[in-house]
Amino acid sequence: MSADKPENDQHMPLVSHLTELRTRLLRCVAAIFIIFAGLFAFTQQIYTFVSTPLRQYLPAGATMIATDVSSPFLTPLKLTMMVSLFLAIPVILHQIWGFIAPGLYKHEKRIAVPLLVSSILLFYTGMAFAYFLVFPLIFKFFAAATPAGVEMMTDITSYLDFVMTLFFAFGVAFEIPVAVVLLVWIGVVDVKCLK
Repeated sequence: MSADKPENDQHMPLVSHLTELRTRLLRCVAAIFIIFAGLFAFTQQIYTFVSTPLRQYLPAGATMIATDVSSPFLTPLKLTMMVSLFLAIPVILHQIWGFIAPGLYKHEKRIAVPLLVSSILLFYTGMAFAYFLVFPLIFKFFAAATPAGVEMMTDITSYLDFVMTLFFAFGVAFEIPVAVVLLVWIGVVDVKCLK
């Protein structure tokens, strides 16, 4: 086998590629909905867990509020769907890997698998860092900075949007080591330049 050809070099017509892509996308969607179906009964508990960092710093007697009629139902449902997506990330990445792996060289496959695994772990670590360390600090500061005469009562939909943004931001920020390895690997920067 020539060293300059992908390991499983096969000529496939465009329709075959599209059919395989559709199959893999359907598997990703199925994984998300299977996880969602399993978590559906726990939507309220999941929202309670995610809102704990804010609720513990609310003033005595204050609660979170829902300003929209459907918010008490739709907001926990939306959160559960996002949790399902986050939990399905390994399946989604596995399907992406299965689609692109046949076109990769053997040396590319050797580095891709550790990068995929570390990407998943780093993303989850970033989310855990945000939840356990950053959220308590932020909400403690916000509660302390509330002006006199203002009662802190947060809308549940606004809270969800805020924490999902932070989860995503910290998850992506923790991907920097993977990005650096990729930049060194493709030759954009070298180790000497980074030092």
